[in-house]
Amino acid sequence: MRVLLTGGSGFLGRHMLAALRRHGIETVAVGRRRPEGTGDFIEADLLAGADFAEIVRDAGATHLLHLAWYAEHGKYWTSPLNLRWADATARLAEAFCEADGKKAVIAGTCAEYDWSHGICLEDATPLEPATLYGAAKDATRRLAMAVCRQHGMPCAWGRIFLPFGPGESGQRLIPSLIDVFDGKRAPFGVNAGACRDFLHVRDVAESFVTLLHRGEGAFNISSGEPMKLADLVTLLAEMMDADPRAVLGLPGARPGEPPLLIGDNTKLRALGWEKRTALREGLQGMIDEARS
Repeated sequence: MRVLLTGGSGFLGRHMLAALRRHGIETVAVGRRRPEGTGDFIEADLLAGADFAEIVRDAGATHLLHLAWYAEHGKYWTSPLNLRWADATARLAEAFCEADGKKAVIAGTCAEYDWSHGICLEDATPLEPATLYGAAKDATRRLAMAVCRQHGMPCAWGRIFLPFGPGESGQRLIPSLIDVFDGKRAPFGVNAGACRDFLHVRDVAESFVTLLHRGEGAFNISSGEPMKLADLVTLLAEMMDADPRAVLGLPGARPGEPPLLIGDNTKLRALGWEKRTALREGLQGMIDEARS
């Protein structure tokens, strides 16, 4: 197996490269800048007129692992770049099929689902995205899978829920809470009663390795375990010898946000994948990173 990887410089991509190395999978990365620790690399801007056929030919890969997308915190939900990434992804998938690739694995999102259902199942929960980001991802899945099906090439789509871990944007929830309890930023309120599905980024990366080897169709990349945000705040505060009331004492209601959002991962576990990093262990790694 030789994998053509996009998005290798991103939060997930850096951990993905490490996972591919652990499994001894030959990898060629493509992007605007060379990811740290990568070997073979093709410099290309996938949104700026890249020749996808040439990229695929030069890569000489058997499998495509496409993670790249616009992901700037707070802005990706409504950005018009979602439309450009949908187009680029479909064209990359088409080029890979036409080069007789063996399989495509593409990163999706839990935002494709209708969140009012709370517990999301791949084959039962309606796909009714509430944002441009979710709609673009859902449309991309439909296009990419149609292209792959037309060429007789397997395609797996991984709907990522809430990844966390080293290298995560400091603006996201867990890094922000760590900064609060370290006295580096002002406290803020959270939607304390809401339950969310957190999965360590190493386990996310391992799930995509699993999908490279087996499985077709859509899969939830999730822990399958609801974590109440109040409990997350309390756990972090305990681990950092801080007072959770600094956060929990502030108003944090988020009108319109679902009280429950988790992904059923039965299909993924049936392929042999299993969660290996406990929440406390993963949080400790982030605390250590923030204090290093």
